[in-house]
Amino acid sequence: MVAACGVSTAQGEEKTATATGHDVSHLTEQQKYVTLHDGTEPPFDNEYWNHKEEGIYVDAISGEALFSSTDKFDSGTGWPSFTRPIHEKLVSEFQDDSLGMSRTEVRSSGADAHLGHLFDDGPRETGGQRYCINSASLKFIPKNEMAARGYGEYLYLFAGKDKAKK
Repeated sequence: MVAACGVSTAQGEEKTATATGHDVSHLTEQQKYVTLHDGTEPPFDNEYWNHKEEGIYVDAISGEALFSSTDKFDSGTGWPSFTRPIHEKLVSEFQDDSLGMSRTEVRSSGADAHLGHLFDDGPRETGGQRYCINSASLKFIPKNEMAARGYGEYLYLFAGKDKAKK
């Protein structure tokens, strides 16, 4: 059985631009709910759950690169799922024992935005991890726009991708 990200743990005060050091005025209400209030968007009714284009997914608040499409897979849960972040230092993990279940919460290191949860039911051949991430916490940068938008340093992720997926 696959555990779902879909339970909100929202409590407490909204994090503000002064608390995170980032301006959050550009966020939609859904993005604020997810990233600042530890919320969860509905499964199968979010922007990236079935997104297949090559590129990277960045923090909706800070723009920090977080996940690559090369590590994205269909978990059947209705949320974007990744086997790993681009680099471990880009995300922080915290024990979340709310709502009568034990999970690992995933937050962006730069903006401290709630991203989703980490589970150990991912593909075995890639380490067994499943980063179950809310689309509302992400922005997608297409591969063909990465260099122009300041993310050229991550183009290496797509070199030899066919070998990496075998």
